[in-house]
Amino acid sequence: MPFRASDPVQAMTPTPNASLADAAPWWRPARGDALRIRGGRPLVGSYPISGAKNAVLPLMVAALLTPHLVTLRNVPASLDVAVLSALLRRLGVDMNWSRATVGLSLTMCADRIRPGDVDADLVGRMRASVLLLGALLARCGEAVLPMPGGDAIGLRGIDFHLAGLRAMGAEIELVGGTIHARAPGGLRGAAIHLPQPSVGATENLLLAAVLARGTTTIGNAAREPEIADLVACLRAMGARIDGVGTHALTVHGGAALAGAVHAVMPDRIEIGTLACAAAITGGELTLRNARLDLLGAAAPALAAAGVALREVDGGLVASRAAMGLVGIDVTTGPYPEFATDLQSPVLALLAFAKGASAVTETIFEQRFRHVDELRKMGANIVVRGRTALVRGVPELRGAAVTGMDVRAAAALLIAALGAAGESVLDGLDHLDRGYDGMTEKLAACGAAIERSGGS
Repeated sequence: MPFRASDPVQAMTPTPNASLADAAPWWRPARGDALRIRGGRPLVGSYPISGAKNAVLPLMVAALLTPHLVTLRNVPASLDVAVLSALLRRLGVDMNWSRATVGLSLTMCADRIRPGDVDADLVGRMRASVLLLGALLARCGEAVLPMPGGDAIGLRGIDFHLAGLRAMGAEIELVGGTIHARAPGGLRGAAIHLPQPSVGATENLLLAAVLARGTTTIGNAAREPEIADLVACLRAMGARIDGVGTHALTVHGGAALAGAVHAVMPDRIEIGTLACAAAITGGELTLRNARLDLLGAAAPALAAAGVALREVDGGLVASRAAMGLVGIDVTTGPYPEFATDLQSPVLALLAFAKGASAVTETIFEQRFRHVDELRKMGANIVVRGRTALVRGVPELRGAAVTGMDVRAAAALLIAALGAAGESVLDGLDHLDRGYDGMTEKLAACGAAIERSGGS
């Protein structure tokens, strides 16, 4: 049933997040600015995996490409979704939310777009806002966008995005921290080769290319499952795209796009994170909606480290293997290699494992900022350049720690669940950005966890 003004979910006291509440009436600002976690309890029960954070954001932006209705199902109720909803609403997109059996359902109508109405404060809160560039250029021929924000985990420049759009005929200037882009003659197909298989650049160029005149080829394209999910939605809207799942995408552009109904894929990072949590705490979780094939190289790596994953009807069962947790070596890389977003939770897992481990990060140069926080809990980890050397310890101890990005916050949370005593986790905005009700879902599986006023 669609949300109505009389629904309890919309009867909200005005807050500084009022614009978010207008665009995403289900959103609630976090109560308290910290989590208190009493560790040492096995997680047992059924944990529903949400729609993927990394998939839903480009899917929402895809609605800008057509004046017809686009409906997304299995939408996670996360802060990033609320922020992007507010951005799209400011641009003129009508949004209708309804509750569904799994996640939220969102229907969007972008029949009247105001391309100059971009909220700088909202753009500064999330990296994925850069995807507005390709979609607005393709649909409106212009875009003015402040430089996007997001997690401070590395440089993550948008040069690849801009170079690809320029190859398609866009005129782009950077003035005072703002991107001014125009395509007065419309975008045209081009042969583009990415220096690295960037997920964001691949998505941005796909969004631009489906309405561009002629054929666009994207060489060295990213192969992540989230790319395939975006392609599936664009195809349902009428786009013609070949090469999904490979490094060579071909987009036959120029056709007007229709509406579509699309279900967001399960969140593979949440799957891996909760599998680690089950193993760390010695519990057993049924991860509903989870799929093993989405994990890529993380699946055998987790198995080698002592995380047992068993496929069952409708999901996976995660637990600690009989051999216990053991050290392994991990190197992150583009899909199907080990996902960089799983590096933080796996590092927390390996802090509990017997023996030595080496975790090498090849994607983001500042993704070990959670290491000092794990050390506060007694972890034995030393960082040498882009490699974290881990010596497992028998027990971590509760401590006051801070999550400085989305994945670090989740990693510290699952470490605290396995630690002895009480931990206080600050940085909840990061946790709320990336996960739909993680603390409530964990509490339903036996975690002793509650929001509080801070550490």
